[in-house]
Parts: sequence; C-alpha cells; structure tokens
Amino acid sequence: MTGMTEPTKPSVAKPAVIVFDVGQVLIEWDPRHLYRELFDGYEDLMEDFLDRVCTPAWNLEQDRGRPWKDAVALLTEEHPDCAELIRAYDDMWERMVPGAIPGTPEILAELKARGIPVYAITNFSVEKFEVTRKRFEFLNGFDGIIVSGQERLVKPDPAIYRLLTDRYGLEPKDCYFIDDNPDNVEAAKSVGMSAHLFLGAEALRRDLEALGVL
Repeated sequence: MTGMTEPTKPSVAKPAVIVFDVGQVLIEWDPRHLYRELFDGYEDLMEDFLDRVCTPAWNLEQDRGRPWKDAVALLTEEHPDCAELIRAYDDMWERMVPGAIPGTPEILAELKARGIPVYAITNFSVEKFEVTRKRFEFLNGFDGIIVSGQERLVKPDPAIYRLLTDRYGLEPKDCYFIDDNPDNVEAAKSVGMSAHLFLGAEALRRDLEALGVL
C-alpha cells in the first residue's frame, strides 16, 4: 500500500473532530487476498492481471459511482479471455477484506466514549460499502460520513473534504484527518485540516495522545 515515510508529528492544537479514512485504516482491503487463491500462487500472473486488467484506475471508477454491473461488462468486453476473473472481482469482493486493521477500531471506540465527534471520508463503492458496514458494526457509529461513490467525488479532490465540512457544519481547522495515502493527507492539509499519515494503530495512538484527545 502507500506511505513509506514517517508519520506526521503533532504540531497543531487539540482537534475538536477526528476524521477517518476507512480502507487500510479501519479495515484491510487488498484484491491480492482473493487473486492469490484464484491464481494458485502464481504471483507474476496475478500482478500482471491486476496491472493490466482489473487496474486501480478501473476500480477507482466504482469508487466514483460507476455501478459494478457496468464496470464488469465494460472490462469483459475488452478482455473476454479474462471474463471469469473479472467477474470474481465483483462476486467475491468480500474475500478481499479479511478483517479490521488491528487496533484502529479500538481507537475509534475510545474517541467515541470520550465524546469526541468522529467522521469519515472514504473512497468506496456504494454497493460494496453497504455490504461492508453490515459486516463491521463500527462503521455505523460515525457522526457523519462521506462515501465517494454516493457523491461521485473521490479523494484527493479537495472538493470531497469541503463537502464534509459544509454538510456537517465543521471548521477545517478543527478537523484531524487520518489516511494511509500521502496524496489524500496533503489534500486534507490543502483545505485547512491537520492530518496524520497512517502507518499503523500504535503510531496513530501516540499522535492522538500527544494531541490530548486520547
């Protein structure tokens, strides 16, 4: 995944609001969990398929709001020899999500218990998010959430961050945004939020403790 630099060090006032990313911060997601099984361990073939056919750019359009049915139809027309593998991306999607990221849902619960408002901005297909929030109850506890597929906006577009603050009456300077993607972190800063590059729950906890919210 992204992010090989040191986590952002707290250098801001105590935030009033914490804003989470979902994928790779609260839950793990990686298509390789599924395709390692389907390619029977042939890593080179799997990586070629994910680079050439079911690419991150193709997947991002579902996060932007394209229905999965349309996405699969488009790609199977372009790559008919891969039709079964393409359909698996949709039909077996849940196998890409093995579980929660260790430690982060507990941080979310502690923040809520302290009465700190918690929000989320996530790049996520509407269809898949509805399935996922049924599986992970903690995704239903936010004070507000922006799902890219519903809004047809994706991070790191600054507009999606402004949508959160406008919709819920928040001040960017009061928000502390957490994401595993450096581009998304920088975009949050560009609209006036402070931000943390997520590299694991332990580093996040240390920063939140330093900020005085845990």
